[in-house]
Amino acid sequence: MLESAIHNNRLKLGKKSDTTTNTGTLEEGCPMSGLETEIKTRDPRLYNDDLAPIPSDKRSWGWFEIFNVWSNDVQSLFGYSLAASLFLTYGLSGWAVFAAIILAGFIVMLLVNLSGRPSVKYGIPYPVFARVSMGVFGANFPALIRGIVAIFWYGAQTYFASTAVALLLATLTGSNGGATFLGLTAIGWISYLFVWCFQMFLFWRGIEWIRRFLNWAGPLVYVVMVGLMIVVWIKAGGSLLSEIGNIFSGTGADYHGSAFTAFVAIVGTMVAYFAAVVINFGDFGRFVKDEKEMKKGNLIGLPLNIAFFSFIALIVTAGTVAIFGEQLTNPTDIVAKVDSFPLTIVAAITFFMATIGINLVANFVPPAYDLANLFPSKIDFRIGGMITALIAFPIGALWVAVISQLGIFGFVNTLGAVLAPMYGIMISDYYLVKKQELDTQDLFSGEPGGKYYYDGGWNKKALFAFFPAALFSVASVWMPLLQELSGYAWIIGAALGAVFYYLFACRNEAAATGAMRG
Repeated sequence: MLESAIHNNRLKLGKKSDTTTNTGTLEEGCPMSGLETEIKTRDPRLYNDDLAPIPSDKRSWGWFEIFNVWSNDVQSLFGYSLAASLFLTYGLSGWAVFAAIILAGFIVMLLVNLSGRPSVKYGIPYPVFARVSMGVFGANFPALIRGIVAIFWYGAQTYFASTAVALLLATLTGSNGGATFLGLTAIGWISYLFVWCFQMFLFWRGIEWIRRFLNWAGPLVYVVMVGLMIVVWIKAGGSLLSEIGNIFSGTGADYHGSAFTAFVAIVGTMVAYFAAVVINFGDFGRFVKDEKEMKKGNLIGLPLNIAFFSFIALIVTAGTVAIFGEQLTNPTDIVAKVDSFPLTIVAAITFFMATIGINLVANFVPPAYDLANLFPSKIDFRIGGMITALIAFPIGALWVAVISQLGIFGFVNTLGAVLAPMYGIMISDYYLVKKQELDTQDLFSGEPGGKYYYDGGWNKKALFAFFPAALFSVASVWMPLLQELSGYAWIIGAALGAVFYYLFACRNEAAATGAMRG
């Protein structure tokens, strides 16, 4: 009886038993070889080739690919407007704003290094890693939530990318687009269908084509942005430095809080901007050759990349004041003011690439894996991408006429907020409870004796930890008092999930130890 109790408790607590494979004894951060990643028991409810571990000799991504994941995430229209507005809104000196932006970059870098490490080591995507803490079937819960949020924003970003194509077509044809139907002109509908089909083409070609597009789009957008900065600098002349000085002094801002609260708000805002990718960063980390490459890419792609991009936004924004007499933080407004045919063409192509890039990173790859995780025997990465695009089509097509008028942002933001405790639970479980050791064989086993089967495939400790932390996360969306926490609501929600889960896990372990001694 005692021997049976010890064995059962080892299974429940995620400790190694005599039947455990040796996959968890790898040197820290060292990816598994092809032999170690070969899954012997393949439950069709949990396994397909796209979810299976990628052996180290099949991985081709280095720091440059990871850098471009982040450069494409930053280089969106919203990312530019956000970076520029931070220098104008809070009344801080320019150096303080830069310090806050860089600090936020390091915080996000730490978060994604934590979530990416197990995927680099074991070659598994986010929904499979979620099985460790949530259970082999319980992992469908966070995967489904992340998928819904991504599909919604995939449709929205597809529409935003189509506006760049519409700008290009309108400039080339000299047409205003014609009559409007459901919020879009004829040019608008043509542009939307083109963008939707273009993305489908990339998705169907697979992750390698997505990698190529990101590696091409990221640097090219930077070339155009640097070129725009140089042009603005030349046109503004000596008055540019004067306007930069005004912005750096923090004068003219409407913010009434202290310098400390302004600094905190900027850091929180930037952290919130990247929160969606933080939880599923393993979807990209699994393709990286080793942890060193991942960390190098995250360092260059987050704090350094964000600081450089913000510098460009600062120069261009100051230049618009010197040239046009007003602060312009939206790139499309700048292009409209310049009224230059060549600039409009280049800008439209740049906006298109930048928006497609962030859509790939934040809104396509995550739901493709998440949907595949729901029904692995029927849905692979490509089919998951197809389903994502089909569901998202009406969201983007009806964005102007219907979706943006419905007030459903609170619902989508609520789903996004509850992912924060999930992140905390997964990180707490992997680093503090499982001690960074996993059994990849049991990740794909639906047998009741499996290490991650828990109770019917669900880990009740994770659910008990999730709900109280999720209450805070939901309240941060709907309660005005908590809305003031800005991006820190996500960090606090993640911390609560981590702490609650660790306490439940420790209490369960203590109870099991007491029972064995008794």
